[in-house]
Amino acid sequence: MAAAATTLELPARLTLAEARAAVADLGARVGAAPAGGLLLVDAGPLGHFDSSALAVLLELQRRAAAAGRLLRIERVPARLAELAGLYGVAGLLGMASPA
Repeated sequence: MAAAATTLELPARLTLAEARAAVADLGARVGAAPAGGLLLVDAGPLGHFDSSALAVLLELQRRAAAAGRLLRIERVPARLAELAGLYGVAGLLGMASPA
């Protein structure tokens, strides 16, 4: 039987000021997720963010991969997808580049 998916919700605000705490909190939950399970990151709550949000997502993805877990980002705000495209990390994060 496959392990259940674990959902991680991003905060409403994720800027440089919040990035360290977000990595600590969400990173700990990545490590505590069931082995081989799917990690769903809900980016829908993000309302105020800067490029630090991308750094947090990349770190979560790195930790998930190191633990043998698959990470998928859902409900990506259009501005975040655009920012990921500008920084050239949309593909790394599994985000479609905006048209």
